[in-house]
Amino acid sequence: MEEPIRCGWATKDQLYKDYHDHEWGTPLHDDVRLFEMLNLEGAQAGLSWHTVLIKRENYRKAFDNWDAKKIARYTDKKITALLDNPGIIRNRLKIMATITNAKAYLEVQKEFGSFDQYIWQFVNHQPIVNHFKKITEVPAKTAISDAMSKDLLKRGFKFVGSTICYAYMQATGMVNDHIAACWKSI
Repeated sequence: MEEPIRCGWATKDQLYKDYHDHEWGTPLHDDVRLFEMLNLEGAQAGLSWHTVLIKRENYRKAFDNWDAKKIARYTDKKITALLDNPGIIRNRLKIMATITNAKAYLEVQKEFGSFDQYIWQFVNHQPIVNHFKKITEVPAKTAISDAMSKDLLKRGFKFVGSTICYAYMQATGMVNDHIAACWKSI
């Protein structure tokens, strides 16, 4: 059987192909998964997304399956254990950011009823579908990711710069940047 045409970045290996085919650009509305992806995008800063994907299951175990209430209460002992965990990216700033993000996330849930309601407001609760012909046309950030970043930072979130926010929007289907030739393009 012939391989489907995918976005050029997604052909490295089966892990990338599966992520591309089943997740990237697909609208996500589950609060826990939205929280997970926000933190994983932040963990990726300065690294390859492939590195994060390889470690994703380890992250789920290390961070209590992304239970924000538990993460918000992490102690110094837990932080030390995370820094010693070779299954995740052992960067103190990124680990501390996840704890800070858990607290901010819980506040957003209180204010908006769900993180989904809050985060999807930036795209008026509808995915933005782009029809780029080449991956080089895809922006690294937009005015919307700038606004999202600014608001997340104001609310106390960390590792949420505009470029990270745009990658997050792509990962969670808030924006669909599958190139026109890709089988996932709408």
